[in-house]
Amino acid sequence: MTIETRPLAGTVALVAGGTRGGGRGIAVELGAAGATVYVTGRSSTAGRSDLDRPETIEETAARVTEAGGLGIPVRTDHGSPQEVRALVDRIAAEQDGRLDLLVNSVWGGDALTDWEHPLWEQDLETGLRLLRRAVETHVITSRHALPLMVARGSGLVVEVTDGNTARYRGSFFYDLAKSTVIRLAVAQAAELKPHGVAAVAITPGFLRSEAMLDHFGVTEANWRDGVAKDPDFAHSETPAYLGRAVAALAADPAVMAKSGRALATWGLYREYGFTDVDGTQPDFAAHWARSLEGRYGPLGDPL
Repeated sequence: MTIETRPLAGTVALVAGGTRGGGRGIAVELGAAGATVYVTGRSSTAGRSDLDRPETIEETAARVTEAGGLGIPVRTDHGSPQEVRALVDRIAAEQDGRLDLLVNSVWGGDALTDWEHPLWEQDLETGLRLLRRAVETHVITSRHALPLMVARGSGLVVEVTDGNTARYRGSFFYDLAKSTVIRLAVAQAAELKPHGVAAVAITPGFLRSEAMLDHFGVTEANWRDGVAKDPDFAHSETPAYLGRAVAALAADPAVMAKSGRALATWGLYREYGFTDVDGTQPDFAAHWARSLEGRYGPLGDPL
C-alpha cells in the first residue's frame, strides 16, 4: 500500500459510538485508510445495551482490521466520566500519548424520540434523557480526550449530527440534540484554534443504517425493495459514504480551514471525489431541492 491508498497510516482515532450506523461506517473507512481505531460503545459480546440490538463493538473492530487498519474494541458508557477517563488513559498509555482523531458519534436516542407530540405534551424525563445520551456524552468524551490533542498541537474532532442547517427537525428534543451537537463543534473549534486542532460537525443524508434497513424490512443486498414504501429511500446512502467523508477530512492537511463548520456528505464528495460502495455519489440536498422543497420548504442555510 502507498501513502495514497493508506493516507491515515499511523493515525490513532477514537470513534465513540462506533457499534453501528454512521459510527461503524466511519470506523471501518478509517481502517481502510490505515488508521488504528478505538471502537467504543455499550453493546459488546459481553452483553447488549438497553437498545437491545445485535451489533457489537467487537464486530466493528474486526471489520476495521479486515479493511486494513487495526480495530481495538473497548466497552465504554460515554455517559460515565469515570469510564471515559479510563478509556482515554488507556489510549494514552498504549499510543504514547497520541490521539489524532476524535469522532463523537454517540446517539442511542431513537427509542426516546417522540415524533407525535409538542414539547408541552411530551414526557419530560424521557426528553431530558435523550439530551443526556446524545449531547452530554459528547461533552464528557471531548473533555477527557482533547488534552491529548492539545498536548501534541494537532488533531481533528468530528461531531456527527443530522442536518447542517437551522431547519427544524420535527421533534423538540431531537432537534435540540442534533442542533446542539453542531454548536459543540463550533465551540470546540473556537477554543482549539490556538492549539492547532480542528473541530467540525458532519451529517449524512438519508442513512441506510442497520436500524433503517430493519425498518424497511430489507437488507443491504436488496435495499432498493424499500423504495416501494418510501420513494425518497432511493436516494439514501450507506454508512461507508459518511465514513469516506470523515476519512477524507482526517487526511486533509488543510482541514483547519474547515474548522467550526457544519459539513455534509453531499458537499464533501464534490471536493474530495469519494463514492459510495456502489460507485454512486448520493446527494440528498439535491434530491431535496428537486422533490421535497415544494412540500417542506428549503433546507436552509448552514448553521
